[in-house]
Amino acid sequence: MSSIKFKIAYFLATWLYSGKAPKAPGTFGSLAALPFGYLILKYFGINGLLVAIPLIYFIGVWAANIVMKVKNIQDPGYIVIDEVVGQWIVLLVTPMNYYSFLIAFALFRLFDITKPYPACWADKKLHSATGVMLDDVFAGIYGLLVMELLKRFVF
Repeated sequence: MSSIKFKIAYFLATWLYSGKAPKAPGTFGSLAALPFGYLILKYFGINGLLVAIPLIYFIGVWAANIVMKVKNIQDPGYIVIDEVVGQWIVLLVTPMNYYSFLIAFALFRLFDITKPYPACWADKKLHSATGVMLDDVFAGIYGLLVMELLKRFVF
C-alpha cells in the first residue's frame, strides 16, 4: 500500500488528527465534528447534511479499513470519523443554536458510550470497518430521536 494512501486514510480516519487526543479521542472527534456540521447546515441546510453523512460514512469505511489493516488493530480509539457521522445524524434535527448543539453533543456521547442495542451488536459482532462506523450510526439515531422528543415536549 502506498504511503500517501495510508496518510490520507489516517488523516481522515482520525478526523484531521482530532482522534490523536491523549484522552477521550471519541469526545474530541465528536467536538471536531460540530463546527463542520454547523457550517454544512448554515450554508447547505439539512439537505447538505443528508449528502455529507453517507459520503463521510463511506469514506470512513474506506479509511478505517486501511488504517486497521496497516496497523493490524481492530477498532483503534483514534479512529473517530465514525463519531463525525453519528454526531451529524443528531444535528439533522438540532436547532441552530449553541445550547442545542451542546445538548446534541451530550446526547450523542451518551449513546456512543453506553451503546444500547443494536449499537452494542455492531460494536461487538462486526469486526470490520463497517462495524466501527455502524455502532456510531445507531448511537446517532438514538440521539436524533431523543433530540426530536426534546424539541417537541421540552423546548
